[in-house]
Amino acid sequence: MKKLIPILAVIAILASACGAGNAEPTAIPLPTAFPTNTPPSINAPADVEANAASGEERASGVDGMPAVYIPDGTFRMGGMDPDVDRDEEPPHNVTMKGFWMDKLEVTNAMYTLCVQAGACEPPQTFKSETRESYFNNPEFNDFPVVYVTWLQADTYCKWAGRRLPTEAEWEYAARGTDYRTYPWGEDRPDSSRGNFNYFVGDTTRVGNYPAGASPFGILDMAGNVTEWVADFYDLDYYSQSANVNPTGPGARSEYFNRVVRGGTFQDVFKDVRLANRASVRGSNPQADDVYSEDYLGTFSPKIGFRCSSD
Repeated sequence: MKKLIPILAVIAILASACGAGNAEPTAIPLPTAFPTNTPPSINAPADVEANAASGEERASGVDGMPAVYIPDGTFRMGGMDPDVDRDEEPPHNVTMKGFWMDKLEVTNAMYTLCVQAGACEPPQTFKSETRESYFNNPEFNDFPVVYVTWLQADTYCKWAGRRLPTEAEWEYAARGTDYRTYPWGEDRPDSSRGNFNYFVGDTTRVGNYPAGASPFGILDMAGNVTEWVADFYDLDYYSQSANVNPTGPGARSEYFNRVVRGGTFQDVFKDVRLANRASVRGSNPQADDVYSEDYLGTFSPKIGFRCSSD
């Protein structure tokens, strides 16, 4: 994936599937029921559990999302492999306070709850890359929501009592404390570990690739959809980043560019490395016209999100 995902553009890339390693993935069980009561209003507080253990899981009472506890720790952030790009350098040590990370990407069914509660706007279109009916089709309830702007993702996470993860939180959850290149380690990616390289050609059900899990058990961090994070994008940020709980550059770019992480269903091996960063035009809430490209920013069939919380 190039460092800038085109606005509203779908780039058709013909990629050949690998001949080896095409074992069918085994999906993990997803929540089978969601709360039927009216979800809380925006900015509802997250459930806080004291003394959580590494890898401990809990389910949200708002949208049913399973979350995994990522403990305090120090990790090496940035590119450390032969495919490293300039904006992944220099690699540097980062110390993180413990946090909860969504185990899965937010699904159509989960996002629908926020729309029904009146807290979220629907996606900008109900399609996906190849499907005319997607968001409003029950067949795809457990697939990642797409065509949402950065502001829509941010709004959803706040409604659910969570927030968008920082870029550092995202990479720590994907890498752990070793120097691995992919969430699962160093083995070459194949179609049993994630949805990328046009193996499928569109989104797949979340949690469909347990063999691609991160050291903490987080799923879909290499492929399927690339994910909004909280940070503004700066090409040279790593040379000046804080080394304790960094939250991104203090200044925004002219176009409110935000970072997205994780690669997409179209991306090749290089672009699903966990260190890979991409810059995408984010939302500008200061724009006068709420229907303008300036206000909305980028929305795409290849961008989704997950949330985190303290």
